[in-house]
Amino acid sequence: MLELLSLTAGYDRRAPVVRDVTLTLAPGEAVGLLGPSGCGKSTLARVAALLHRPDSGRVVIDGAPARGYRHRAPRAQRTAFGVVFQQPRQSADPRLRLVDLIAEPLRATGRPEGAADKAAETADRVGLGGDLLGRRPHEVSDGQLQRACLARALILRPRYLVCDEMTAMLDASTTAALVGVVEEYRRETGAALLAVGHDRVLLDRWCDHTVDWSELGSHRTDLTTAEPPAQRSPSVR
Repeated sequence: MLELLSLTAGYDRRAPVVRDVTLTLAPGEAVGLLGPSGCGKSTLARVAALLHRPDSGRVVIDGAPARGYRHRAPRAQRTAFGVVFQQPRQSADPRLRLVDLIAEPLRATGRPEGAADKAAETADRVGLGGDLLGRRPHEVSDGQLQRACLARALILRPRYLVCDEMTAMLDASTTAALVGVVEEYRRETGAALLAVGHDRVLLDRWCDHTVDWSELGSHRTDLTTAEPPAQRSPSVR
């Protein structure tokens, strides 16, 4: 279970963009977080994935409080999360071939053995193959690069997926394909999902619950379910 408890966060302590937010993500649950651009939902997603330290409040991962953020987070907690951002070109090292981009988490966590083979296997899962894996980010489309970023997020087999506007720049067919990959992974592993976006139709179809940003903060929302949710079809209905 992922618990975000009374979180306040931002980039200036005098003007936080997240104020006193509590949100709970149960094992296997898919929660959609809906809100307009600039409201703070991406900041909350970064805090949830241990990529940004909150000003106050707590993040609790499977009963254990977060013991650090970014590179100071213990490996066991840091690798519990797979994150896909909206802008693949801002989150991908332009010097790396796609196969190395996908394998980056393996090498960063001291698991280089067989990294290229594991990267190729994960790439195939997201619909990448052939000579694409030998190309660099500037040599592929946004959709192909986002597939590589999703493969990178999955390669350590995380228990929690955080998809921050993952499909905002993609066409309908690529959106359906990537949502399908995420749902197939969740069926296999029981991973939970926090999907951030501004498209209510997509979030409602993809997730078990969708909560509007305006409902958070002083109006706290606990989305814990009594039982793990039923598994969904990988297609976007």
